[in-house]
Amino acid sequence: MGKYIMSFDAGTTSERAIIFDKNSNIVSVAKKEIKQIYPKPGWVEHDPMEIWASQIGVAAEAMTKAGISAEDIEAIGITNQRETTIVWDKNTGLPVYNAIVWQCRRTKDYCESIMEYKDSIQQKTGLVIDPYFSGTKLKWILDNVEGAREKAIRGDLLFGTVETWLIWKLTAGKVHVTDYSNASRTMLFNINSLEWDKDILKLLDIPECMLPSAVSNSEIYGETVSNYLGGNIKIASAVGDQQAALFGQKCFNKGDIKNTYGTGCFLLMNIGDKPVISDEGLVTTIAWGKGGKVVYALEGSVFMGGAIIQWLRDELGMISNASETEELAMKVKDTNGCYIVPAFTGLGAPYWRPDAKGIISGLTRGVGRYHIIRASLDSIVYQVNDIIDAMKKVAGDINNVYVLKVDGGASNNNYLMQTQADISNSKVVRPTCVETTALGAAYLAGLAVGFWADEDELCCNDSMNTEFSSAIDEAERNDRLAGWKEAVEKLM
Repeated sequence: MGKYIMSFDAGTTSERAIIFDKNSNIVSVAKKEIKQIYPKPGWVEHDPMEIWASQIGVAAEAMTKAGISAEDIEAIGITNQRETTIVWDKNTGLPVYNAIVWQCRRTKDYCESIMEYKDSIQQKTGLVIDPYFSGTKLKWILDNVEGAREKAIRGDLLFGTVETWLIWKLTAGKVHVTDYSNASRTMLFNINSLEWDKDILKLLDIPECMLPSAVSNSEIYGETVSNYLGGNIKIASAVGDQQAALFGQKCFNKGDIKNTYGTGCFLLMNIGDKPVISDEGLVTTIAWGKGGKVVYALEGSVFMGGAIIQWLRDELGMISNASETEELAMKVKDTNGCYIVPAFTGLGAPYWRPDAKGIISGLTRGVGRYHIIRASLDSIVYQVNDIIDAMKKVAGDINNVYVLKVDGGASNNNYLMQTQADISNSKVVRPTCVETTALGAAYLAGLAVGFWADEDELCCNDSMNTEFSSAIDEAERNDRLAGWKEAVEKLM
């Protein structure tokens, strides 16, 4: 057996490869940023060939850094930005259009036109009708790329989210699959029957022959062709990034919750083996399927999480790097009454307002650079708290609902984590290794090939955590939340 598991972490802003040993330690990491393409306001795209080239490049780089060969790697697990939609010609292997990214809002008008089906679609898929999900993105490509629909009907075009695209490329076109967690984010997949829903496919006019086979999150799908990484390596897991983080945080019990602070923020709660449909602006999704069993989750999505830090850096020039924000935010005692609602690509859960635009509220002559930076970080906290409140309404007094496990790059910001504990009045727990997305994919791959025996063995690898508890009183908390709610109401 090989000594390591390698994760491909195909994110929104970068492609990464991370190699883990049997004790869950990181052995090697390589990363490359990918270009963000904005053809029109609210439109976001990636180049699928850049995704592929960058991912295979960082995998080779990570192996070289560690002095590891293909024989040393027992399996590859893939985790990916979800909902991002790719259509390619199965004969040439070339995309017919850029990847339409999860953030893209171009199908807003079409989504509004089918709202009469929202209840039936939610009952089947667990999702609300929104441009966020893959189904309407796929329809847009078929409707707007010349010749695409005709080719699709002939069976010449394939659809996939990013994990499907990478598996197809790694196996030289031999394997066309998606996993349950990613399938459940398309708005085309029935999470009860675990099948593509024929009624929704008919509504969106999508040929079923384009769609990948849906499989579990922990099994061997195939092997890499040898010329890519110097040998044949088993591909043994695929999982959407947020579900991967839920698994990587070892949220194996009903009621366990985690939040990932990445480009967006994504709060997930394990709700067990039966889907629960929410009327509080949350979606129901498949967390993972493994060993013949499926686990479901409630989820709330914040579209602008860590991306607001990029905005401070790239558009406003207020910072030179993200790590500065903690120190700069603490140069002032508060935001001086300033609130930012970063609805740059609409508002996600629990509001689901794709037409919303961002605002800065409470500006006075006394508001300066540090206040804006602090308000930007606070906006992440308030959005996450809105989802926590909605989740409490759905889940009630379920175990651990007041303990929030956190991960993602922005969770390293101590100011942000302390403020989250203050505003949400909960214990925030940050693991030593915040790469839980990649770790979750590694765990699922390792379990599939026997690298780890079971979930109990994974729990033995726990390391020291950092905990944050609320340090403000109820009056201050309520006052700050009232200011946030007032700011949100201004754009509703």
